[in-house]
Amino acid sequence: EVSSAVFSPDGATVLTASLDKTAKVWCAESGKCLQTLHGHRWDVFSAVFSPDGTMALTTSEDRTAKVWRVESGECLQTLRAQGPRFTSAVFSPDGTLALTASLNPVAQIWRVDS
Repeated sequence: EVSSAVFSPDGATVLTASLDKTAKVWCAESGKCLQTLHGHRWDVFSAVFSPDGTMALTTSEDRTAKVWRVESGECLQTLRAQGPRFTSAVFSPDGTLALTASLNPVAQIWRVDS
């Protein structure tokens, strides 16, 4: 099951979050899977691209958000929720910060390691 899907900033690729613990990068034209992002221990609920399309940010039932290098699939950073799981996350317009929201009444800003 796919829980979210977004286009890359240039529209060439699509990023999906899935309940199989992965996020995937797809070629928008051919539909071919280009990269699978493995590392979450539970369902992945949201996935977004950075403004330049080089990084992805995912949130999971495992109470983490992860920053990924899209081209290699490498996990660059893991953000850990202090309470309930993250429900969503986005990059700042310049891609240097991540904003997470969680089920407790908290939104948190994080510096992104790139």
